This record gives sequence, C-alpha cells and structure tokens, in this order.
Amino acid sequence: MGLTIHYSLRASTKSPRQAMAMITKLRSRALDLPFKEVGEISELCGGDCNVDQRGQDDPLRWLLIQAAESVEDPQHKGYSYHVTPTHVIAFTTWPGEGCEQANFGLCRFPSQMEVQTPGRRWHPRTIRTGLSGWRWGSFCKTQYASNARCGGVQNFLRCHLSVIRMLDHARELGILAHVSDEGDYWEKRDIEALAREVGEWNEHLAGLAGELKDLVGDQLVAAIARYPDFEHLEAAGRRKD
Repeated sequence: MGLTIHYSLRASTKSPRQAMAMITKLRSRALDLPFKEVGEISELCGGDCNVDQRGQDDPLRWLLIQAAESVEDPQHKGYSYHVTPTHVIAFTTWPGEGCEQANFGLCRFPSQMEVQTPGRRWHPRTIRTGLSGWRWGSFCKTQYASNARCGGVQNFLRCHLSVIRMLDHARELGILAHVSDEGDYWEKRDIEALAREVGEWNEHLAGLAGELKDLVGDQLVAAIARYPDFEHLEAAGRRKD
C-alpha cells in the first residue's frame, strides 16, 4: 500500500530488433535522468523468462514477476491464469532511496496456452491468451521515498518525476499505452500539488497503521512506521479519518 505509478507499454512491431531499438532508446533516456541505478538491458527467451526458475535472490526476479501477465478463463468467471512471456527485452532502474524499482521493457507472449478446467475433475484444454504484439505492464511505488531518513519530500519528488519523465519519453517513442498516477502529477503537472498529495498519503497510512497496531500490537510491520515523525503523522491521520 502506498502512492504508486502504474503504466503499460505497447509496440505493434513483430520485429525483436525493432523492439530492442525502442528499449535501447528508452534506457538512454534513463541514463540522462537522476536515477540512483540503471541496469543493463536483459534479453531473455524461452525458459529463461520463467520467474519460477529463478532463486529468491536473483537480481532479475522482480523484473520477471512484473513481466508476466494474467488472463481470465473465458468459460469460468473468476478464474485467471498466469502467463509467462516467451521473449523479454527489459531493464531495471532504481529511482532512489525508499523507492521501488521501476522496470521498463517489452515482452512477447504465447498466443494460446494449456489450462486445467476447474470442477470436480480437472481436464486440460487450450485457451487463447489475446496477448498480441510486444507489451509491458508494470508499476513503481514511490511513496516511501518521502521518508525523512531517505531524503524526505525532495527525494520523493526526484524519484516520482524521474519515472514520469521516462513515461513521457515512452510516449514520444510511440510505445506508451496507459498511465495511472496516484499522485495525479501525470495529469496535472503540478509539483506543489504532488508534494501535498504525498503528505496526505503519509498521514492517512500512518493513521491506518496506528489503528492496526492497536489491534495486533507490535508485530505489525509497516513501512510508514519507520518514518522518524510517524507518531506526528499518525495523530494527524487519525484526526482526519
């Protein structure tokens, strides 16, 4: 839980070479931005794309988790299936302290897959995935970059705006499909409003964490509780709630 940017990329090309060229241009933009780290481009095919074959400490694990898609069962409402990509071209960035990694890339997926029909007896059958072309869906939680121990609101703004600038460049490249910015900066482009928004999120989350702590005690683990001004945020959040 926390203020997050959700985004998706699409490319109509069928050419892996063109997909690589687009991601290479996107990574070049990342190198010009104030990211703490920008990883190399990884190109993976076949079984190498399967996150289940990666260890918990594998540096590509989170990237491959985000690379996967899910599709709903057309015959059984409420059932969905995990779809592993067949080809991944992607790289990882780390905007800064307290912020999640922001991953960018393009993937190809199988046009159909074998699934097990739910019911008393399980029978394998084939469904179409509908995952055509090169595509990517991901998110980056920037909320906790606002922790004073990480640099406060200034650090949060640098992280959040760096991800937004990457998405601006993806739009210029013609591969941006969708953005949902819980800080509303993508739509408003108002830095002061974004700073206020993360402050309100901090208060709300601290208030919620305080209420949960009353129920479960000190065993509660919450990122907002690591803020040095947590008690102040908690009090403000409880008053507003």
